[in-house]
Amino acid sequence: MTRLDELLYEMTRYDDKDVRRIQHFLKVHEFARLIGLAENLDPYTQEVLEAAAIVQDIGIHKAEEKYGRNTGKYQEMEGPGEARTMLTALSWPQEVIDRVCYLVGHHHTYDNIDGMDYQILVEADFLVNLFEDGSTPDMHAEKRIYPEFPDGGRKTPVPPDVRERRKRKINRLDPMVPGGNDD
Repeated sequence: MTRLDELLYEMTRYDDKDVRRIQHFLKVHEFARLIGLAENLDPYTQEVLEAAAIVQDIGIHKAEEKYGRNTGKYQEMEGPGEARTMLTALSWPQEVIDRVCYLVGHHHTYDNIDGMDYQILVEADFLVNLFEDGSTPDMHAEKRIYPEFPDGGRKTPVPPDVRERRKRKINRLDPMVPGGNDD
């Protein structure tokens, strides 16, 4: 097994019988993985992105225990410590652990996005949350799906042409899409 496979296994054990949360992180991981591949991330950034996508909501159980709620801010407060414990136990490199914990501690903060790993993690989580929260296309006809970032922010919402280009790249990678995986 690869390190990412071991992390997927441990995160599944961590969430135990919470099937909804297991399915959530599996979907976020897969979207993040595919978008990262479509964007040709370097191997280090791709691994950091995938690890962060797997453990991004690891703070939920602790937040519920401690505060009786699991809002994004509480997840960001409680998640990094839990992620650090799991990644350290699996002997991940300290540099990777530090970046993953940073991403876990900020994945519900949408200003000052400072890297492609952060940007893609936010996008993948949005995609899954839109579906899980029962969102439909007609609900977004008059409003943006992505939040507005402050004028001074490092990243802006992904323009429609970039989203379409990513969709085409992802479809080419997907063997279940007609014409996909046509290496």
